[in-house]
Amino acid sequence: MRPYLQMLVSAMSFAVMGAFAHGARGMCDWQVIALSRSLLAVMLAALLAFASGASLVYFRPRTLWMRSIAGSISVMCNFYALTALPIADALTLSNMYPIWIAVLSWPLLGEVPEREVWFGVVCGMAGVVLMQQPYLAEGNMGTVAATLGSVTSAIALIGLHRLKGIDPNAIVVHFSVISILFLLGSLFVWPTAHELGPQLSLSGTLPFFLLAVGVFATIGQLLLTRALASGVPARVAIVGLSQVAFAVVLDIVVWGRQFEPQTLLGMFLVLVPTAWFILRPKGVKSSGPSQPLTEEA
Repeated sequence: MRPYLQMLVSAMSFAVMGAFAHGARGMCDWQVIALSRSLLAVMLAALLAFASGASLVYFRPRTLWMRSIAGSISVMCNFYALTALPIADALTLSNMYPIWIAVLSWPLLGEVPEREVWFGVVCGMAGVVLMQQPYLAEGNMGTVAATLGSVTSAIALIGLHRLKGIDPNAIVVHFSVISILFLLGSLFVWPTAHELGPQLSLSGTLPFFLLAVGVFATIGQLLLTRALASGVPARVAIVGLSQVAFAVVLDIVVWGRQFEPQTLLGMFLVLVPTAWFILRPKGVKSSGPSQPLTEEA
């Protein structure tokens, strides 16, 4: 039971991270929130790499850059979505990456998806439309960002699967550094809702919220890694989807949200094919990875 309990606590930690990220949106911009996550990740990964004697990687192989760039875009999209959407919606959409892994394995790995895969994609996208109709009507780009984030997460995870010869901590260091550069650049490319000076001064309760984002994300990542290493990945990964349930509870308890029936139906249509893709031992016709890619981007 230990791997399942670890994944359950990991899912709760990621949901709490999302709640703190969502709560910090009134005090700072999403880029600053995401930076707190990436800065803590790079420090931890660098310490672990140093302790294990692993060599860091910089320019080669090219797949490393595909993983880091795609993962960085995913971080940007997902944290923007957490500040623009209720956390249950944002986490549901960002967890769609198993669907996109099945689809993107065709152009990236030459593995042709079966008909059931396309049915799952249609089902998932129908769920997105049902969930997000009110936000799309308002011009809220959180839906687009979260969906794009799940696509780039899939690309990053496919790249991660092809980097088996490199120490995982070295990969995380490279990815985290690239994501920090992306986030710093985005502060000057996208208009910010708050003045940059007060945000970086970290006054008031903002440091607590940012520290909580980094700490709970790190706890979630460490427990997720341990759970996948000691349990059956496909079965354990299903428990990870419980973060959506935790997010629903937080939305109701903290923000007093009332869920519309179409929103709940949309979540169901997204999560069912996602769970199905995780559990399937083989989602393509040609030979490929026999276990799903579930490590977070």
